[in-house]
Amino acid sequence: MASENRESLASRLGFLLVSAGCAIGLGNVWRFPYITGEYGGAWFVLLFVVCTFAVMPVMIAEFAIGRASRRNLGLAYHVLEPKGTSWHKLGWWAIVGSYLLLMFYTTVTGWLILYCWYMISGTLTGLSPEGVQQFFGQTLSSPSSMILGMTLSIAIAFGVCWLGLQAGVERIVKILMAGLFLILIMLVIKSLTLSGADEGLRFYLMPNWENMEKTGFLPIFSAALNQAFFALSVGIGAMTVFGSYLNRKRSLPGEVLIITGLDFMVAVLAGLIIFPVCFTYGVEPTSGPGLVFVALPNIFSNMSGGRFWGCLFFVFMSFAALTTVIAVFENMVNYFIDVFGMRRRPATLINGILLWILSLPCALGSNVLSWIQPFGEGSSILDLEDFIVSNNMLPLGSLVIVLFCTLRCGWGWDPFVKEANQGSGIKVHPALRFYLRWILPPVILILFVAGYIDKFCR
Repeated sequence: MASENRESLASRLGFLLVSAGCAIGLGNVWRFPYITGEYGGAWFVLLFVVCTFAVMPVMIAEFAIGRASRRNLGLAYHVLEPKGTSWHKLGWWAIVGSYLLLMFYTTVTGWLILYCWYMISGTLTGLSPEGVQQFFGQTLSSPSSMILGMTLSIAIAFGVCWLGLQAGVERIVKILMAGLFLILIMLVIKSLTLSGADEGLRFYLMPNWENMEKTGFLPIFSAALNQAFFALSVGIGAMTVFGSYLNRKRSLPGEVLIITGLDFMVAVLAGLIIFPVCFTYGVEPTSGPGLVFVALPNIFSNMSGGRFWGCLFFVFMSFAALTTVIAVFENMVNYFIDVFGMRRRPATLINGILLWILSLPCALGSNVLSWIQPFGEGSSILDLEDFIVSNNMLPLGSLVIVLFCTLRCGWGWDPFVKEANQGSGIKVHPALRFYLRWILPPVILILFVAGYIDKFCR
């Protein structure tokens, strides 16, 4: 049932960079640093490494499902499931999860794009700390600014996917990823020369038992596991579609190891930028989500050459976010191509219009719709959408994928391993079967429950 006219990526490098680009995004450069600060620094980083390895097999499974079926997750279950089973009824998870993710992701990406302009134009130069905080608040309270930023992020993804898989998605993401790593290295070098670099690195990379006792092991572990799912973008079929474009020259575990390594490297290097800057300029690393949009702009606006370095930082952040927006938007476009039999450009147009409309509530959630506070005072529509995706769609989607690849009533272990091991490179070890069947599913369920306890019982 494989598609004879299936589009494919032009090169292995294209596959690795597009897949890594899907994983590398706000989870690495925005979420990872501030969560690291909130959850004790080095202890969180250490547990995040463990959790990343724990989640890697889910990415192998997603790629295997896509490569074996030559379909988006919307039809992949139908192609691979045993006759008489109902796995195909869960295909909608891919399109719903992708929409829910981008409905808030495009708004935050829009903030980053706007801040590129604010930095290069000198809008923030010379403002007091209170002035930077007030400016961020004014930006959020402006419907026109929020809609403009969100629209720009969707327009870029729309334009890239309109051009096609190879000419658009693969080519543009390669350029963005090259620029991302170049800027990242420049910023790391600059940050490590600051006077507070030693203190920042100790907080970031040297485990402190007091921090562990203060926060507690289970909250840190739960946050690290949740972050691993978010950072690797598994559970909503975004990786399945790129697996469907992949040939069988290389085995999947080795490819996943490279992609995960790139993803982890960007997250760690982002911390090497942010924490030395925080400790040099006396900014509390536990500043939360506002760390990037309030604390760091305040620093850049008052440091020597700050306009240049601040602009470079937000260009880097924008590139990281846009690679994910483009990749997930491609997943949505491909869903319409596979499930509804549409051609690429009509599918791109319809998804672009729908995504813009459905992203409006989040863009307006801090101004016109600020009265909607789903988790109590101070919360917003963005918090609700983030919670639905991070604590529900990603872990539960991953659970279904794992069970599909390990249960006899699903695709089953033997077909999964046969597909994953095709080609040269690292192979799936037989011991992974026990882990995927009996260890990872309970861990995912515990994470799911812990997310609700953390959200509603504290």
